[in-house]
Amino acid sequence: MPEEGEVIAGRYRLVSSIGQGSMGVVWQARDEQLDRVVAVKLLNTDRRSPDAVAQMLREGRVTGRLRHPHAISVYEVVEHDGKPCLVLEYLPSRSLAALVAERGALPPGVVAAVGRQVAAALAAAHAEGIVHRDVSTFNVLLAEDGIAKITDFGIARAVGEGTVTDARLIVGTPAFLAPEVAAGEAATFASDVFSLGATLYAALEGTPPFGVDDNPYALLQRVVRGEFEPPQLGGPLGEVLLRLLHRDATQRPTMAEAHKLLAAVAEGLPLPAAPPKSGTRMLLARRHPPRRVIAMVAGAAVLVAAGVVIGTVLQGDRPSSSAQTNSTTATTTTATACDVRYEVTNSWPGGYQVEVTVRNTSPGGLTGWTTTWQPAEGHTIGNLWNGTLTQNATAVTVTNAGHNAVLAAGATTSFGFVAAGPEPARPAVTCSTAN
Repeated sequence: MPEEGEVIAGRYRLVSSIGQGSMGVVWQARDEQLDRVVAVKLLNTDRRSPDAVAQMLREGRVTGRLRHPHAISVYEVVEHDGKPCLVLEYLPSRSLAALVAERGALPPGVVAAVGRQVAAALAAAHAEGIVHRDVSTFNVLLAEDGIAKITDFGIARAVGEGTVTDARLIVGTPAFLAPEVAAGEAATFASDVFSLGATLYAALEGTPPFGVDDNPYALLQRVVRGEFEPPQLGGPLGEVLLRLLHRDATQRPTMAEAHKLLAAVAEGLPLPAAPPKSGTRMLLARRHPPRRVIAMVAGAAVLVAAGVVIGTVLQGDRPSSSAQTNSTTATTTTATACDVRYEVTNSWPGGYQVEVTVRNTSPGGLTGWTTTWQPAEGHTIGNLWNGTLTQNATAVTVTNAGHNAVLAAGATTSFGFVAAGPEPARPAVTCSTAN
């Protein structure tokens, strides 16, 4: 067992244990090279095959490429005493599960504000081909200032071998699984959408949609049937949750669509209409015994940064209702090269957040791309993820990062950033390629 003061990988000195789950123990540590506080997760590999351990390391490195203001960053993957360790962003926080356990059902506005933030991070992950696989109240962290961040990207897939119908090898937290995953199918983007819906349902109603049960087999059977009581407390949020919790994976919104729906609820705006999809099926519903506050369920993996208690119920997103917009623009410079969509996904007094999607419109693959637009006067761009930024008084240029340079025909990738200044008019964005 690691001890206080132990140094990991020659630079991370363990300070105090802050959490423990089935996948390992989490420590607050100090990076002695950069003089900053980090979290170090020492993964439990005692019962894992060498292939599973190697997969953990690969998953951690893939996840490390994701940078988003509402996702806990993976800084580095290292080994210590032959075991993999993840070096993570440290966020003084508590989990959504802990807040619900203390307070019970949360107000719809708080739940929508948390959901929009988490959905934004998951949408960015999906754009990079990353499936979370274990979205739950245990993996949503809440800071004192209302910031929500999703953690534990990608690790659940490496930990489990076999199907989730074997209770010893459950991938993810059973109460939050999508029906198809509980039935043994592989996790997908659509199953992440369902799990987000189940997570927000638990926060809104005080218990997950399929309840809690000490018997994982009984719980998984309820999940597979996809039968639950529709949310009673949410109003427009309840309607959004029903869309996310559709039993048919093909009928669920994408994560990007889920973000827009949750943002509309948080801002008190009309919900966007559901896009037409064939074969719509109605959700089944049944009554369960009286709800009880959410508890730990079999197979749950908990990451709680301890030591900070939120004194009041979260006040939600920082953006004011008058500032939020979801504006987009797309400009194609070469019909056979690439096009780009620029979208303001969040805004607040004195700042805003943008997501830019680049799509290969050529019949062949691209080996690099560059987007350019004219900056708004006095605006400063920072905290850019999934790209390389160059900016001056006359132009903002973002070039692909190493991991998203190559795009197959029709494929897309995205990058994002946070900027200081009032939300500007939509810029004319151009896209050029290395081909």
